Amino acid sequence: MDVTPDDVARAHERIRGSVRRTPVLDVAGADVGSPVPVTLKLELLQHAGSFKPRGAFNRVLSAGPIPDAGLIAASGGNHGSAVAYVASALGVAAEVFVPSTSPAIKRRNIERFGATLRVVDGFYDDAQRAADVRHAATGALLVHPFDHPATIAGQGTMALELEQQLPHGFDTILVASGGGGFIAGQAAWLTDRVRIVSVEPASSQCVRAALAAGEPVAVDVSGVAADSLGAGRVGAAPWPLVRAFVDLAVIVPDDEIRAAQHVFWNALRLVVEPGGAAALAALRCGAYVPEPGERVVVAVCGSNCDPATVSESPTVSESPTRRR
Repeated sequence: MDVTPDDVARAHERIRGSVRRTPVLDVAGADVGSPVPVTLKLELLQHAGSFKPRGAFNRVLSAGPIPDAGLIAASGGNHGSAVAYVASALGVAAEVFVPSTSPAIKRRNIERFGATLRVVDGFYDDAQRAADVRHAATGALLVHPFDHPATIAGQGTMALELEQQLPHGFDTILVASGGGGFIAGQAAWLTDRVRIVSVEPASSQCVRAALAAGEPVAVDVSGVAADSLGAGRVGAAPWPLVRAFVDLAVIVPDDEIRAAQHVFWNALRLVVEPGGAAALAALRCGAYVPEPGERVVVAVCGSNCDPATVSESPTVSESPTRRR
């Protein structure tokens, strides 16, 4: 594996002064519609509103001197916010490419931290291609959202932190998957000590497709969580860890993701974006069925959405779809 537990431990030491130690919250199953009690790992309380600063800080701080051109990244929104936050914290420039399908709140976050925002028509993959072209021209440090070992190791610090917070252990962790970097980070640290379950929208499921095919394959991208879970293919760097340690890949429909968002708000007063609500949705709708007494952790990975979308009545939102 390109990313080992030692890499995650080094990342933890490297970034610990730059990221928040996010809290855990034990919740009765009945409160959130789960068949068992759950422990929520509240990564939505991380800087910039998602887990992404863990990987971004580790990528940048382990890269050596930062070029004069600063940092460059493509993102559906959360990673861009994280890179903008990292650049602000380190006093360097950042340029972030996002797709036109990225929500306005995520674009505003990027600009709020002082980065230069570039909007590209289409989806995340279109923004990444534009960022790659610009990177070749400027020589800025490319901070990929999921397809780099240092990013993966940084994301894995969540699992390291979680084991410190839950000294009696847990059996299963449910993690929402986009391009595979977040779940690969958890796999790099946890390896085979717990069951690792990938959760994806039914309309964007590159991890499930890769596991079924035995290799990364291109998939269609659409749906309410496409801005954060909308990669068209699992990254090459995450794939070995996904293949080795992800025990199960399940999918959830958009209406269940929306329903989970409303449960987070109504039961816990948490504003959770669609990608952040997907893992809980898997428990609520039966996509993942735990055994009685199974100790389950749900990673709540992001909060960057319009609060009005979680306080109103659940509806299924139409999102643009493109054939790949």
